[in-house]
Amino acid sequence: MEERQALAKLVIITGMSGAGKTIAVQSLEDLGFFCVDNLPPVLIPKFAELIEQSNGKIGKVALVIDLRGREFFRALSESLRFIQDNYTLSYEILYLDATDSVLVQRYKESRRRHPLAPTGAPLEGIQQERKLLEELKGLATQAIDTSNLKPAQLKEKITARFNNIEGDGLSVNVISFGFKYGMPIDADLIFDVRFLPNPHYVETLRPHTGQDSDVYDYVMKWPETQEFLTKLLDMLQFLMPQYKKEGKSQVVVGIGCTGGKHRSVAIAEYLGKALGTSETEQVRVSHRDAERDRR
Repeated sequence: MEERQALAKLVIITGMSGAGKTIAVQSLEDLGFFCVDNLPPVLIPKFAELIEQSNGKIGKVALVIDLRGREFFRALSESLRFIQDNYTLSYEILYLDATDSVLVQRYKESRRRHPLAPTGAPLEGIQQERKLLEELKGLATQAIDTSNLKPAQLKEKITARFNNIEGDGLSVNVISFGFKYGMPIDADLIFDVRFLPNPHYVETLRPHTGQDSDVYDYVMKWPETQEFLTKLLDMLQFLMPQYKKEGKSQVVVGIGCTGGKHRSVAIAEYLGKALGTSETEQVRVSHRDAERDRR
């Protein structure tokens, strides 16, 4: 595995139309990647051959594959299998996604037509595309939900992930969220902590978040919290090496409570500190909904 990463790295950017692939490829280009937009999947093996024949001159490559080349799209899995069997080049798949409502709104704002519904409503094309990409999404080594991300935030996420592409560790992103605002669609694992005592019903704690020491201590003081964390850490510490062995470069762990302000935030903060093991290259904690009610 180390030899492959030392020679060259291929990132395949795919996902829903309107989810941010253009921003993603521009971000990787800024990081020194050689980028090709809309390469037909059947040409990937030939491109891999050219990369290896460059003798290291081309070390980081990003290819955008989407439904503009849908006549070749089914060849993608065969092409990836071919380069895995015949070349030292390693690859990963970055999948960009967003909710249907957000994608529809983006199409309305841009006044563009969806490639699968050139004469119909955008939602029709979006739903058809999501069905076509369902299997590919399952193969992705990293998925990013751009529904609530501004372009600069998406670029920041991609830069943080790929700026040190030579690293062979596993990046772990822990995100807290509120179930009433919907689950993060890019999470690999989801844990529901709504069974824990809720600081929302303590008047002095309600205005604060789980990052506040008083709220954090309140969440942590219960026996059920400690038992849950013991079992959760044991499972995560077992899973991380397995994901790494499978070839994943990033795992997103979602921690949810009702509003994403108290319990999930405190648990996410705890996990961020506890998961800094030798199996991980980087542990990042983010809180999607902690400040939502204040906004």
